[in-house]
Amino acid sequence: MSITAVPRGAHLTRRLFQLYVGLALYGASSALLVRAGLGLEPWGVLHQGLAERTGLSIGVVSIVVGATVLLLWIPIRQRPGLGTVSNVFAVGIAMDGTLALVPDVHGLAARIAVMTAGVVVNGVATGLYIAARFGPGPRDGLMTGLHLRTGRSIRLVRTLIEVAVVATGFLLGGTLGAGTVVYALAIGPLAQFFLRFFAVGGNAATGAGAVTEVAETGTGTGDAAAESAVVAPAPDGGETTVTARTPEQAILPQ
Repeated sequence: MSITAVPRGAHLTRRLFQLYVGLALYGASSALLVRAGLGLEPWGVLHQGLAERTGLSIGVVSIVVGATVLLLWIPIRQRPGLGTVSNVFAVGIAMDGTLALVPDVHGLAARIAVMTAGVVVNGVATGLYIAARFGPGPRDGLMTGLHLRTGRSIRLVRTLIEVAVVATGFLLGGTLGAGTVVYALAIGPLAQFFLRFFAVGGNAATGAGAVTEVAETGTGTGDAAAESAVVAPAPDGGETTVTARTPEQAILPQ
């Protein structure tokens, strides 16, 4: 099989745009879930619980937690990318900014609408920033790093981390509810769709690694046997070939 290659340095402006718009929308989507008050995504539960206990804003807590998790990359020898470092700061700033602009929501119908918007926007944001391929966020990198060091499946490592995160956040006062369940069920299909939609170069193959990574780590279809395909130029300068790439490789910085 041969397809048109996307040069390594091509579309840099678009990739940077996708990265930062995606991170900003991710923070905004988390803020919408907070305003809905029907339950947050797993790490959001922890951030909210810590915010309740410390008096810090949830965005600042997100930054502190992200930086702390990034430090845990050192013993597991993970490599941060531009997207990794940007994730630490951009998401928290966008979250606090959105919370300052969006008022409290009253009435069940309005809260459900805001929750739905938050989940959908989160799927769009995930597709944007992962398809930009500037490296995983600190929390995803922790997951893949532990997978590589322990030999345990990505699915198991992610499950254990998120169960611990949700339980701790809930005990600290974070909101766990219907929104948490809706997020868990919907974010996989949404993220997979938008990853393909925002694949740089307009070719789904260039984003296939990220798509499969999402499926493997519990935010996709859950097809544990799937492998991703990446575009690589033929060594003899001939036609471009497609080679297999595992999900944990695909999430690393390019």
